[in-house]
Amino acid sequence: MSSQPLRILLAEDNAVNQKVTARMLKRLGHKTDVAVNGLEALHAMEHQSYDIILMDIQMPEMDGLEATKIICSRWPDGPNIIAFTAYALEYSRDVCLKAGMDDYISKPVKIDDLAKMLSKYQLGQDD
Repeated sequence: MSSQPLRILLAEDNAVNQKVTARMLKRLGHKTDVAVNGLEALHAMEHQSYDIILMDIQMPEMDGLEATKIICSRWPDGPNIIAFTAYALEYSRDVCLKAGMDDYISKPVKIDDLAKMLSKYQLGQDD
């Protein structure tokens, strides 16, 4: 596995989930920015490039599915987007993939599962 840290945008509206996930990502050695909704995620993308976006599905102002569609159209060679949701039954993997997401992980997430998911994309880095 590459030792390069990933630049990750965590799009998550729940403050507790933000803190817990950001701590896990830091512990895994990655750099993380946080957006509280889809609009903030789009704004962050305009100012910083990311390797991965962990995208919550249900957020205020703009949900993760809509934000993903916009990101994929504006930045076709942009970051991998991983659905990050507690609503595993409500939002199937197919719905997320159809919106343009690359993968899917459900909350609450364990650090080992998160590390395994991220390593799939870290191996693809050319840096």
